[in-house]
Amino acid sequence: MKRSRLTAAVALSAVAISLAAIAADAPRPTAAEAATFVAATEEELKRAGEESARVNWIYATYINFDTEWLVTKQSERDTEMQVRHATDAKRFNGVSVAPDVRRKLEFLKRGLTIPAPQTPGAAGELAQIQTRLTSTYSTGKIEVDRPTVSQNETEKLMRELRDPDALADVWTKWHAVARPMKADYARMVEIANAGAKDLGFADTGVMWRSGYDMPPDAFAAEVDRLWLQVKPLYDQLHCHVRAKLNQKYGAAAVPLNQPIRADLLGDMWAQDWGAIADLTGTSGAGAGAQAIDLTEILRAKKHDAHQIMRTGEAFFTSLGFAPLPKTFWDRSLIVQPADREVVCHASAWSMDSREDIRVKMCTRVDADSFQTAHHELGHNFYQRAYMNQPQLFQSGANDGFHEAIGDMVALSITPEYLKQIGLIDRVPDASKDIDLLMQQALNGVAFLPFGLLVDKWRWQVFSGELTPATYNEGWWKLRTQYQGIRRPAAASADDFDPGAKFHIPNNTPYMRYFLARILQFQFYKAACDMVGWKGPLHRCSFYGSKEVGKRFNAMLEMGQSQPWPEALEAFTGQRQMDGAAMVAYFQPLMTRLQAENKGRKCGW
Repeated sequence: MKRSRLTAAVALSAVAISLAAIAADAPRPTAAEAATFVAATEEELKRAGEESARVNWIYATYINFDTEWLVTKQSERDTEMQVRHATDAKRFNGVSVAPDVRRKLEFLKRGLTIPAPQTPGAAGELAQIQTRLTSTYSTGKIEVDRPTVSQNETEKLMRELRDPDALADVWTKWHAVARPMKADYARMVEIANAGAKDLGFADTGVMWRSGYDMPPDAFAAEVDRLWLQVKPLYDQLHCHVRAKLNQKYGAAAVPLNQPIRADLLGDMWAQDWGAIADLTGTSGAGAGAQAIDLTEILRAKKHDAHQIMRTGEAFFTSLGFAPLPKTFWDRSLIVQPADREVVCHASAWSMDSREDIRVKMCTRVDADSFQTAHHELGHNFYQRAYMNQPQLFQSGANDGFHEAIGDMVALSITPEYLKQIGLIDRVPDASKDIDLLMQQALNGVAFLPFGLLVDKWRWQVFSGELTPATYNEGWWKLRTQYQGIRRPAAASADDFDPGAKFHIPNNTPYMRYFLARILQFQFYKAACDMVGWKGPLHRCSFYGSKEVGKRFNAMLEMGQSQPWPEALEAFTGQRQMDGAAMVAYFQPLMTRLQAENKGRKCGW
């Protein structure tokens, strides 16, 4: 998925306040001392966070030797301070404090995504490794028919090529870029686990799972429950797509009794299958039968990258949100520069915990970037909505919320919405709705198992269930189990295919994206219920609804000041994440797929 958040780590940049000098036999700390510690820490977090954000921004938008040096030093300082913060916060574990202070202390203990122990030099080594991993990915290039192409261009090739041999070539070469990461990644895991144990967690995976207002094991069970709710829909989609690819490429490339080759699904990571919509239409539809070709419309109307971003902004302002500040347009990176290396992976940034919000995105004029622009701006409007919360509460109710906000808006990119904003003159009749739903399913439903397994793999790595020798084997075991896909060629002992996915070398937790897929439909249905929508759920647009905007903002402005069920209830009236809305959205497609798959042998 193209969704990365460098600012999530920056927001908890550490400070130099420490209680480490207090002697072991010092009096038991008091509630007043805890409150004082938290208040001072938040002041420092704000100042240090802005400095860290600006250093990281310079690096991400101008990669060279000097910016790599700067970001490495900044990362080292941040890590050391955050480790100190987390260690200091532990001192108050047994102290009776106010609920908001307790919540902030817990956030401080989990402030590091990848923690380092207090061992001298550990934070510096970790920072160097993390910078190398990110730079290896972001500057990676491969040769395709002589020309050298960047990672951003490899994604384009995977979407457009229709020759199985050429797809396998691009896929294999890009994944080979990740091989040098393996040793660094293994060392990083060792350091992170030592840091997590210093903070009282069994390993880094347990630390990650503890951040959802429930015990770690309960969270693991919760995501399994959500997956089982939506798995039947994925199984039917997989069966249908495999049959269509078999018709296109033949049984040699796509046997009907095996997992699908990962390179044939229109995406480097087989997580988003929307690019092969021309091959996967249902009976009576398919190539050329899509009701709306948004990419063609945007190009015909001469839209550019900035217009796409302005359109995304207009959706939020139609709900009653204030326009983006002028600094957003002055300081964002919206178009890929031609003269320097940048981290093209789209991300949204809050630089100062106030109004200096930005997007970094190599925007193309196509339907994918149109949707991504809405998604990234969702982060920005969320960041601004909670900017009046205390520093430690300036984040999403859980990390899935942050990802779901923009995705919910993207669901409202319906024919009705496109007509409302003047991109089409008339709404197509309902006869093409199955194709609309198929496109949505190829983007959303297809992603679900990948969104789940990325962190399941990391949980196994952090726990020691997988070792460097079995990293790749474990990766493909999970990808086959959950996605029903396979590697296009045999792997070598040196391969490190997980590293070919940005979020692995960048250490961005991925379960947020799985939760976001569930939550976006839950949010969307709640919004459609508010506007009194009576038609098929997938046709609903809440563009222009101030009532939705009012309720929406009530959830957003809470940040993470309350457990996430409180925020969920504020907008949806429900206190449990639920996949039922997603199932309801795709029910017409599910019915069609079940009919078309009758007689086929599904599964793998």
